[in-house]
Amino acid sequence: MTQALVYGIHAVAQRLRQAPERCLELLHQQRPNQRLRELIAAAQSAGVGVSQVPRDELNALCGNGKHQGCVLKTDDPAPRRRLRDCLREVGDDSLFLVLDGVQDPHNLGACLRSADACGVDAVIIPKQRAAGLNATVRKVAAGAAESVTVIEVTNIARSLAELKQAGVWIYGASGEAGDSLYDHDYRGAVALVMGAEGSGLRRLTRESCDYLVKLPMRGRVESLNVSVATGICLYEIRRSRGACG
Repeated sequence: MTQALVYGIHAVAQRLRQAPERCLELLHQQRPNQRLRELIAAAQSAGVGVSQVPRDELNALCGNGKHQGCVLKTDDPAPRRRLRDCLREVGDDSLFLVLDGVQDPHNLGACLRSADACGVDAVIIPKQRAAGLNATVRKVAAGAAESVTVIEVTNIARSLAELKQAGVWIYGASGEAGDSLYDHDYRGAVALVMGAEGSGLRRLTRESCDYLVKLPMRGRVESLNVSVATGICLYEIRRSRGACG
């Protein structure tokens, strides 16, 4: 049985709500505060074992001290879905987020948080050469790693082709684009593709997009952090759809 760790108040609480049957044990620090006591009560109510351990032990498990006093042992990461399963459910309001090689777990976690806030149907990430769903990602995502469908694929370009076949329009964010993010209305099923930190979209990914769009930059910096840009783009897609609808 594969075990995974989830830590941080929001991430642990979300996992307890979403999949209590997969939760094995909640470890918490001594002298828990009110938020931790509520979390302990939720775990006990769900039939999950609870143990009090020294904070140093929590630090060692997580590799850092950012666990907020709690670590949840689970029997497996969040249940996985395949892309083909999601494609069967594509509709006019479908919205996908494709991350083409985001490396920093903090950026991936922040992207998942924005995806949850904007009602993204699924986030698609590469299986290799990119950040995966680890404990740091889950902590930064503040529960979104448990609520958002994350699909790992072996080939991003091939997955974009499958999305197109299902009737999804592909918009890639690129500083080299001629169109602004605000030049489109985003009606219909849409996939937003964001590139890696620094290097942006890979050539095959860029060529697989129906449209390339960019964020207008009025200052001296050339680009935004990928998680910040992702949040802006997702909310503009939602705003545009509301205005058009």
